[in-house]
Amino acid sequence: MDALVIAGPTAAGKTALALALAQQIPAEIINMDSALVYRGMDIGTAKPSVSERGQLVHHLIDIVDVTESYSAADFVADAERLVPEIKARGRLPIVVGGTLLYLHSWQQGLSDLPSADEALRVQLQQEWEADPAAMHARLCRLDPVAGSRIHPNDPQRILRALEVITLTGASLTEQQQQRKATELDLGVVFIEPPSKPWLHERIEQRWRLMMQQGFVDEVKAVMQATQQQLDLPSMRCVGYRQVALFLQGEIDASEMEQQALSATRSLAKRQLTWMKKMQAQLRLQADVSTQKQLAQVLTYLQIE
Repeated sequence: MDALVIAGPTAAGKTALALALAQQIPAEIINMDSALVYRGMDIGTAKPSVSERGQLVHHLIDIVDVTESYSAADFVADAERLVPEIKARGRLPIVVGGTLLYLHSWQQGLSDLPSADEALRVQLQQEWEADPAAMHARLCRLDPVAGSRIHPNDPQRILRALEVITLTGASLTEQQQQRKATELDLGVVFIEPPSKPWLHERIEQRWRLMMQQGFVDEVKAVMQATQQQLDLPSMRCVGYRQVALFLQGEIDASEMEQQALSATRSLAKRQLTWMKKMQAQLRLQADVSTQKQLAQVLTYLQIE
């Protein structure tokens, strides 16, 4: 095995298991959460603490500014580079996170898509603002598979798909069929909640803790850094957008909480949908102790 992947929905206890495992074997952590890459976004992402990161080496945390973007392609390139480097140091790479798109892209491969064309993107954005429905209809006509898969209210993905078609003359679906899967041997461990109510309660507990830790002040600082551009990828992270709307006076505190919890539950649902479709060598119950989970993983790794 080249790397162990520990994945699961938000608030399922992935970090605790990874840290417990790293105390038993020489290891380094590779972050697989799209929100943890941003500097200054700590509380709302449940980022490992400074002390936890001091216990062992963590990679791909705090690597981009909140005004920048980080894609699945970026993750795959970074992971492909990091895994052999960590193995060369005699340690096991433990990949931890809930962004299952990253894992899927890593396992199945990514096509060689063209870089963004700024002038074309501005043009497509103007066309979207003039008639969003027509842009989605165009995508459905040019790439029916992508059109059926991408929600009509998802401008980022719709415009990117149309951009790829315009630049290459081939549909996004055609390009993605040419992807190359990783040659690394990945052992995948999923942590699964026993029920929706159990996970929803964990999500609510995390929200209350985040608020006690000063999440509102953190979002205020991020908004200042982004000049209140709520369309940036960083500001689309669950919780951040809802608190930003509260700070702008568009919703009250109660609405902020309900919208944030709803968005987080929706995220968890998408994560679980990914997990149902994907293969895993080991599936653990989230409601058992970390020590019991650890024993199962060590058995899987054939470590006494």
